[in-house]
Amino acid sequence: MPRSWSKKDERQYEHIKESESERGAPKDLAQEIAARTVNKHRREEGRTPNRRTQGTGNPNLPLEERTRDELMNLAKEKHVAGRSRMTKKDLVSALEGK
Repeated sequence: MPRSWSKKDERQYEHIKESESERGAPKDLAQEIAARTVNKHRREEGRTPNRRTQGTGNPNLPLEERTRDELMNLAKEKHVAGRSRMTKKDLVSALEGK
């Protein structure tokens, strides 16, 4: 567990990890799910240095419903040229074309 986690975060991590293990998840997967969940809550509460999302959003959502930051990360993965100067609308158009 990272040093920046509070005692509450550590308790939450252990609880989630045990719950996932009881459901039959392998140990590695249970640890990953628990850590991601704790980090998500920390990010939502603003307790991480970077408040912007690091991911590309829910893949089941249409591009229009994702945030600009999520679209930027997705555009970076797909090597979209000129993405830093694009608006959300431009990013959606560029990603739909790829």
